Amino acid sequence: MIRVFQTSEWQKSVSRFLKYHEKLVDMYASKKKMTMMPVRINGSDFQFSTGKHNELQKAIIEEFAPRFAPNSECLYVGDTIEKDLVKNVYRLKELGFEITLHDKMPDVVLYREDKDWIYFVESVTSVGPMDSKRILEITEMTKYVTAGKIFVTAFLDFKTYKRFLETLAWETEVWIAEMPEHMIHLNGDKFLGPRNILGE
Repeated sequence: MIRVFQTSEWQKSVSRFLKYHEKLVDMYASKKKMTMMPVRINGSDFQFSTGKHNELQKAIIEEFAPRFAPNSECLYVGDTIEKDLVKNVYRLKELGFEITLHDKMPDVVLYREDKDWIYFVESVTSVGPMDSKRILEITEMTKYVTAGKIFVTAFLDFKTYKRFLETLAWETEVWIAEMPEHMIHLNGDKFLGPRNILGE
């Protein structure tokens, strides 16, 4: 092919090469497809790209939600490649969200209609845990939301949880994927419920 470059034989040479060899773009696309993780969200099938962050998000949706947010709807979840994999803008705005391009949405937002609770779940593998700063950011973004707000930090394992323990905000929840049946409640008078911001 190099020998015939910029000659009348070039196009014929390219066609012959492609007949017997895969294009690199096709090889990479094929490899990428093989490593995608299937995930079921709101009754529909989606694909997450691989990696620890999406592994934890998959666990949040498939393990955490059925146990601790039963019958909830996923209003938002991103993917490391496709940032807004699921984003129900209409429902979010209906609930009072102010969404701008500058807002960093929590990794997973679930809404449980029967309790009128919104779960903001941070996968610690992205921006970190639900610390005081993160809660202030989300609270500002959701200042017109009247539903009860629940703040959860999700971890893949207990070892990672211990690393972040000192930075977690009080009156938030902790869920660890390797122990999916259990939650850790940081203080407060009840195991799981909306965060009491104003002390009411």
